[in-house]
Amino acid sequence: MERTTLRRRALVAGTATVAVGALALAGLTGVASAGPAGTTAPPVSADSLSPGLLAAMERDLGLDADDARSRIANEYRAAAVAAGLEKSLGVSFAGARVSGAKAALTVATTDASQTARITEAGARAEVVGHSLDRLEGVKEALDKAALRKAPKDVPVWYVDVEANRVVVNAASTAAGAAFLKSAGVDSGLVTVARSAEQPRALADLRGGDAYYMNGSGRCSIGFSVKRGTQNGFATAGHCGRAGTTTTGFNRQAQGTFQGSTFPGRDYAWVATNANWTPRPLVNGYGRGDVTVAGSTSSVVGASVCRSGSTTGWHCGTIQQLNTSVTYPEGTISGVTRTSVCAEPGDSGGSYISGNQAQGVTSGGSGNCSSGGTTYFQPLNPLLQAYGLTLVTSGGPTDPPTDPPTDPPTDPPGGTWAAGTTYATGATVTYGGATYRCLQGHTAQANWTPAAVPALWQRI
Repeated sequence: MERTTLRRRALVAGTATVAVGALALAGLTGVASAGPAGTTAPPVSADSLSPGLLAAMERDLGLDADDARSRIANEYRAAAVAAGLEKSLGVSFAGARVSGAKAALTVATTDASQTARITEAGARAEVVGHSLDRLEGVKEALDKAALRKAPKDVPVWYVDVEANRVVVNAASTAAGAAFLKSAGVDSGLVTVARSAEQPRALADLRGGDAYYMNGSGRCSIGFSVKRGTQNGFATAGHCGRAGTTTTGFNRQAQGTFQGSTFPGRDYAWVATNANWTPRPLVNGYGRGDVTVAGSTSSVVGASVCRSGSTTGWHCGTIQQLNTSVTYPEGTISGVTRTSVCAEPGDSGGSYISGNQAQGVTSGGSGNCSSGGTTYFQPLNPLLQAYGLTLVTSGGPTDPPTDPPTDPPTDPPGGTWAAGTTYATGATVTYGGATYRCLQGHTAQANWTPAAVPALWQRI
């Protein structure tokens, strides 16, 4: 299988703290309240889900409409319970996942004394040897090694919460071992699995609709967003660079890429002109549009569906979070691995669980005839990186308050300094440019002006 960017050429012509008792399935009614991305209140009732989404889940997951509604409702509850337990368990938390037709929640811990807390919250407890923090530390070391030099014949690595290990997929045992050695990680925490997977980026204002870059390549819209009063949409970074112009599915002038990161991450946003109105919708491709109510992240094992301009609607499940994948252009970290298929031109398109936006299509391997593995860039880090708000059925949600964790890409230098308290309106220089402070704050090491547009405006 080929691992390359799938840039389709155009045809010539928070976690919010929620009481567990309030998360009963009967309580999943009403419209979700707006809040910081990823902290939306319980989503609207599963009874209101799009017929198109239900049809796609029946086709791809073998679930009839009633089973799909029940599963999604259970997944909503599981996500909220898992988020609360992650906070309360602290350093002993070792991951969460759902499984089975009813999406039963399992939460792992390294501390056997915490099992009662987990079961009281309604989840199955599992005691394991390694905390999620420890495993993610190993994965972070692998990510850093890949940034120094992209590994040869090592397409994917991730934390497998069910196995309680880091998994490195490699074309050969030797390739995997060489990667571990370059990163200097404890091989006792890593499983090297042989794999022929060859993921590639799927590049070929409603989520899933087509758009064209500089009149040639085609990608798909992820989700409608706003930055202040400016309308736009989120999409994949490999689809275009800052300054790339776009036309819509109708080939009419649409907008311009304002920010783009690829490789490293795979996210971008496009500012659109006044002729395009952002809608809280994802294209159901003949099965009815899906309404976006928020961006609460789902857990491992949850169902997820994708909309893209090449293959339309397809569904599957979330396999691993925080995955790293190597494309020919470089390594992408922090993506989510899924069993959903995709093809060239689907890149940038919408991933959604129920009515909760999950992310934008990045890349993958295989196709929608024989099946495949696809990766999506989670939406909330994208919103954080560019200071965007998601357009939802309740209006735009507020942007996340936490700054992004991506390392700065601009060179250091200038008057900006970590540890300094800046007032709104203060100006600094950094990397040869001048910035104005938008929100009063005390700077931390990775909150550089170039990396946190929610705090600094370049002038």
